[in-house]
Amino acid sequence: MKSLNDILQKHAIPLLGLFDKSRVGAGRGKSRRQEDAMDPIVPLAPLVKRDTLRIACPDPTAEDTLRDRHIRQAQTLVRQERWAELSQTIKDADMRREMTPGAMPVADLMAYGARADVVAAAEHALMDGKPAKGAPLLAGIEALEHVLAENKGDHIIGSIVAQAHMDIGWAWRGTGWDADVPEMNASAFAAHFDRATDIISDFNIQIHQSALLAGTACALLGGTAPGRLPVSDRYEKLIDLNPANPRVMRAMGNHLLPRWYGSYEELELEARRTASRTTDTWGAGAYTWVYFDAIFNDEGACANLDLPFFIEGLHDILERRPDPYTANLLAAYCANAIGQAISGNDDVDQIRSQIADCAHWIVRRHLTELHPMIWAHAARGFDNNLRIRSATRFAEAGREDAVRIITKLFQREIAAGKRIVFTDTGPIARAG
Repeated sequence: MKSLNDILQKHAIPLLGLFDKSRVGAGRGKSRRQEDAMDPIVPLAPLVKRDTLRIACPDPTAEDTLRDRHIRQAQTLVRQERWAELSQTIKDADMRREMTPGAMPVADLMAYGARADVVAAAEHALMDGKPAKGAPLLAGIEALEHVLAENKGDHIIGSIVAQAHMDIGWAWRGTGWDADVPEMNASAFAAHFDRATDIISDFNIQIHQSALLAGTACALLGGTAPGRLPVSDRYEKLIDLNPANPRVMRAMGNHLLPRWYGSYEELELEARRTASRTTDTWGAGAYTWVYFDAIFNDEGACANLDLPFFIEGLHDILERRPDPYTANLLAAYCANAIGQAISGNDDVDQIRSQIADCAHWIVRRHLTELHPMIWAHAARGFDNNLRIRSATRFAEAGREDAVRIITKLFQREIAAGKRIVFTDTGPIARAG
């Protein structure tokens, strides 16, 4: 059998961007998957400079650069067939719960880098919904299976191969409703998730104490039933392993919606329980993270929200994570995701309006630079499965949204003839 490196050199597609490939489903019967983006790095002006607004727009951001470094490191080790070194490096990062300033686990980044070439090749082959005749669709995953067979018992490599199966399964399935997915594609989706389940079942999360392994087990919920272990219990194990990772809480909140495996009552209960267990890490922030995507996707979840507690959580998150990535994420979420989600339900829209108003104090107290990709994804509900023809235009749309919204937030100062200049400590209104 050819080595993985031989196959990748012949068939792999260059990695175009940086993506968090964890799958967070929006609903049973649907495959709209929410992802927190590690976005393509695109050329943008380093500074937004208009008559009334001046804000740094780094390209790439410090967070992008750091994430890219970890992904590229893993890619290099895979391409050089240095699997033992890769496994140990990821294991060390996993055990240390090492994270970027934007709260992305380094082990997750490297696991993505390790499978990125194989997944990109499969996604490219399935770009039109079905592979072209003679496309080497299985070559990469078969090579990864061979690596797993040579490293039986290695939970790091097992997680990588299982995640690759899930990614390829989603590439087969696409983003349509169940009824719209061709039978062949649905069967391929199920087969890849079945294989991922078989791989993960060989490892004991309690023994390995691996957040990467536990996260892979939770990702299976996107395509398989939860089984005998309740969804909340499965996520609780992962959250306890790394309470500093907010993506896990966001994923749990989505999977506890009635359209998936839970109920509004269970969602509220688990949000409060998670906040109680992680008070030292997030204050009230975990309550906010659990509801973060749920209230965007589901009006019932929004209607059931404890709004003061949610807003208290926003304050606590930014107090504990005062980095530019988090400030952009929460500002864009409030103003450009929740702020644009109009339902027609007066009670729900009132709650969302009050969350949108939080953008005022978030921008004024915490924003120091602009991350256009975050704003672009926020405008689309953080749905990373959009077909983006031009990453440059997509980012530019995000920047235009951000500038428009931020300018409106400072309309009183601007009307008084002042310019808004963002510094390392926040915005300052200066005489024009």
